[in-house]
Amino acid sequence: MRSFTLLNVAKPFLLACNEPSRCFPNIPKIGATTMNNNKKRVLPLRCKSFWLSLNGDWLEVPKEIDNEEEFIVVNFYRFVFIEDPEEEVNKHLSFLEGRDIHGRIYLNKQGINAQYSGPNKDALAYVKWVREDCRFSDVLVQISPASNGHAFPRLKLRYKPSLVQLEGGISHLPLLDPSMRAAPLAPSEWRKRLEAVNNTNNSSHGNFNPSFILLDVRNRYEWDVGHFQGAQRPDVDCFRATSFGQSESEVIASDPLAAVDKERTDILMYCTGGIRCDVYSAILRKQGFKRLYTLKGGVSHYLESEGSVRWVGNLFVFDARLSLLPSTYKPAVEIEASTMLEGSLDDSFAKCYICGSQVSELRHRNCANLDCNLLFLCCAGCVKHLRGCCCIQCTSASRLRPVLTGHQRYQKWHNYRDFE
Repeated sequence: MRSFTLLNVAKPFLLACNEPSRCFPNIPKIGATTMNNNKKRVLPLRCKSFWLSLNGDWLEVPKEIDNEEEFIVVNFYRFVFIEDPEEEVNKHLSFLEGRDIHGRIYLNKQGINAQYSGPNKDALAYVKWVREDCRFSDVLVQISPASNGHAFPRLKLRYKPSLVQLEGGISHLPLLDPSMRAAPLAPSEWRKRLEAVNNTNNSSHGNFNPSFILLDVRNRYEWDVGHFQGAQRPDVDCFRATSFGQSESEVIASDPLAAVDKERTDILMYCTGGIRCDVYSAILRKQGFKRLYTLKGGVSHYLESEGSVRWVGNLFVFDARLSLLPSTYKPAVEIEASTMLEGSLDDSFAKCYICGSQVSELRHRNCANLDCNLLFLCCAGCVKHLRGCCCIQCTSASRLRPVLTGHQRYQKWHNYRDFE
């Protein structure tokens, strides 16, 4: 197994409270950490500074910070009671005035859900400001590089009744009670669980462990570009329609939780960043499922920590980038992981929506027919044959957009109105 030394040489960016005695008692400062072994290689890190709680103490862990003008994408959420969310929205709007931030930031009485992009200096300034509020002081913040400027078209910061869209809403769910949500597993523990189950299955000649379910709590098109090995493809096109574990019939093929033992079966749930699992685990808890676990921070946090071990393909993201390589999150770990696990980069599962052949790129495209706009995987041949559409019918639509090349995304219709 190959190993590397990770060097951190930049000035740390403080993500802390202005009143450390109130929010962060006993804060010591430590220098950069390194991992040493027999064979060493220096690779850069893209992660930013963060605060780590260790045995009750808060440690400042400095990491490399790139150019202040380099664009990054930031994601975080927190379920916590907010007495006056409208006032909270106004405070956030006031702080972000004049700052170059685009994205979706929603608040309500249950907390905050934020995904946004911006230059380092503005994006991290907002994180620092948010963390000065003790309700959000230890929020897990995930950062990844933006591919080309902003990953979102504009800023939407407002009150929203549901932080996550689900049929029937989520305001009635006991999300502020951690005991009603699934127990979070650190990425390293999640990896151990998956490897232990895989070893058990291998030793039992392929008979899968009946007391273990790996549940992908995302949309089917997200699974299509990447997923954990052993996870069943979700039978939903939109998370709001998810109904795992709520089937009236005891046996439904599309429901991996149908007819399972709610008392003894371990349900390991994962999604992109963690919030959908927290929401849906509260529903499953009310349905009587006892042994619920989630991947803390979701797949993005796992890839940053563990690389692509037991993960296949790319990670779908809900911004202009659409699909990210695992190495986006942890280049050093990714190089090591690819030498450890067979098939970690296998993308043979990804098929063209139109002809069923294997696609050469794990990246969705929207149908060129504006009134369809279906998100789908497509091989180069079908893109050319159907002019970027998802079917023959769409090629004769009245509002047809040009075929996009590379990693472009469609803009507003007025840009294509005169296209022939």
